[in-house]
Amino acid sequence: MSLPTQTRQWILAHPPTGSITLSGPTATFALETRPLPTPNPNQVLVKVLYFSNDPAQRGWMGKDVDPERLYTAPVVAGDVMRSYAVAEVVQSNADSLKPGQLVTATTGWTEYAVLDASECRALQVDDAAGIRATHFIGALGGPGLTAYYGLVDVVRTTAADNVVVSGAAGATGSMVVQIAKHIVGCKRVVGIAGSDAKCRWVESLGADVCVNYKAADFKAQLWKATEGFVDVYFDNVGGEILDLMLQRIKRFGRISACGAVSVYNNQPGGGIKNWFEIITNRIEIKGFIVVDAIAAGKVGPMLQTLVEGVKAGKIKIGPESETVVPTEFEDVPKTWTMLFEGGNQGKLITELKP
Repeated sequence: MSLPTQTRQWILAHPPTGSITLSGPTATFALETRPLPTPNPNQVLVKVLYFSNDPAQRGWMGKDVDPERLYTAPVVAGDVMRSYAVAEVVQSNADSLKPGQLVTATTGWTEYAVLDASECRALQVDDAAGIRATHFIGALGGPGLTAYYGLVDVVRTTAADNVVVSGAAGATGSMVVQIAKHIVGCKRVVGIAGSDAKCRWVESLGADVCVNYKAADFKAQLWKATEGFVDVYFDNVGGEILDLMLQRIKRFGRISACGAVSVYNNQPGGGIKNWFEIITNRIEIKGFIVVDAIAAGKVGPMLQTLVEGVKAGKIKIGPESETVVPTEFEDVPKTWTMLFEGGNQGKLITELKP
């Protein structure tokens, strides 16, 4: 088989100030073909199979991104759009990786990439346990680790706590529900999701009840579900739901601030009106990024706990926990924007068509 000498890539062409634009003269992304370098010693050539779609990607780009305020280097105009991926090693100049091996790495939106072997993590797929390659960019990757770290380490959740999780049908939220109920053993777990069908799925994962935020009587349902108030709120969405939850947290309660997907594109409703609740009820709000856990050397033990949970049947990672979208390379940005339309249940994954 002849090796590729060039690759198609999606480039950040016009950093957005609001919503993503997929077409026209100011389209956010541009499709380009660029040459591939020859792998040097201890480098590998990989072919991308699956892209991880993450709301955090929206925060990495933008005209007004201040590099000094961002936890990672921003994606700037002309850069390949950054993304985690599952890829197959095509050519290897490293003893640690062999052709045909599956790895996870930060490849960006590209068909092929040349990477340092040290940047790649070999995958241990376990068919008998139902652990597939895509799980390492989902339930057993960033989302699962984020869920565990944000729930257990950041806000110190215990079995005595009542917990609410927003974005509960998403990649991170669905893992929070399962970790809270089946690993930590929380007294009560309440999910918030965007459809009745998603809510029923969240309840099947272990939530005592899940509330549809699109329902006409959502506030009344939320108040009923959180009667007596709650100890912990795991926030994936920000905006109006966070504002409501500030009224449902117990005195000295804790909020794990994981994401704000509802306002990433500067949509209306991002302001917080109930700030005084934080003061009067001495609510603790802690923001975090999963890279904090990596820096602290906690990823290995957390991942082991999650894998053991899967094998013990405490954590479900079946087909319902992923939305895998077969996609032509030309449509990669379009699939990614499903994140902001509520188009996924569990982890949203782009599967590149052959």
